[in-house]
Amino acid sequence: MKAYQFESPATGLTLVDLAEPTPGPGQVVIDVGAAGICRSDVHILKGHGDDWLRKRPIVLGHEVAGTVTALGPQADGVAIGDRVAVASIIHPIEQADFKDAIGLGFDGGYALKAAVPVRNLMPIPDGVPFTHAAVATDAIATAYHAVVTEAEIAPGSIAVIVGLGGLGLSAVRIAALQGATVYGVDVNTTVFDNARDQGAAACVTSIFEVPEGIDVVLDFAGMGATTADAIAAVKPGGCVVVVGLGVAEATLSTNQIVTKNIQVRGSLGASFNDLKAVLDLLADGSLVPLVEEVPFDDLEAALERLERGEVQGRLVTCPTS
Repeated sequence: MKAYQFESPATGLTLVDLAEPTPGPGQVVIDVGAAGICRSDVHILKGHGDDWLRKRPIVLGHEVAGTVTALGPQADGVAIGDRVAVASIIHPIEQADFKDAIGLGFDGGYALKAAVPVRNLMPIPDGVPFTHAAVATDAIATAYHAVVTEAEIAPGSIAVIVGLGGLGLSAVRIAALQGATVYGVDVNTTVFDNARDQGAAACVTSIFEVPEGIDVVLDFAGMGATTADAIAAVKPGGCVVVVGLGVAEATLSTNQIVTKNIQVRGSLGASFNDLKAVLDLLADGSLVPLVEEVPFDDLEAALERLERGEVQGRLVTCPTS
């Protein structure tokens, strides 16, 4: 079968012919209905994925949804024909291990088929397309965890989302569904209409232009300066949640953190319950992600577009379509 495999930055992403996977104990094989194309894979291709990858060579693609086509021994609770999303479970964080994550610890969704442990599967509700279910597994679930679990955004709060890419747009919508007044911040004004469509009250190019006191900031850019500005702008007693990995290190004002009694938290991935909540929101129409489908043969070009910042929303590819 055709698959995109990665071994090192020197070889990059390579289209290869692999034998079709067979399911081991507690596993199923799925036909990949959709795979999200994530900026994390751009980091991996540039050589910054050593903290994540547990297998080389590996078929990348960690946002995956599809149809069960084969069952291994002890593959209980699932049947051939089931539509499933493949969860990458990061929480509880103390138990997280990337060896259990598709596209990081075992071969992923940039292929026609994938062998997946049953414990990673979640049924896709009726009416939710594979394209939406795939991006739900990481991008939307990560945004949900940051907004609901880490930031604990409540009705009536003033929330600012910094970085209005695919994750940030999902965060705007989720924060609005939580009852917050949401402001979007991005240097790229072309994304403002999308953010307003997702529920932003207004969008600005600087956090210091937000017209009211800020209870919580979610930094999906993670550029260092964006986090420092968030600490400066948030109200005393406020919270700054950092999700983006734009830079590896940042200089922050400990004076402001202490004297304003600010919480600064990191947020990585999501839990099984987070993904279930996101799929329910997709099913009832409360959440409609901005998704662009690209041909499987154009996957490498799509990753290059991501690196250049030319994408609004999320990209997906459908290998079996």
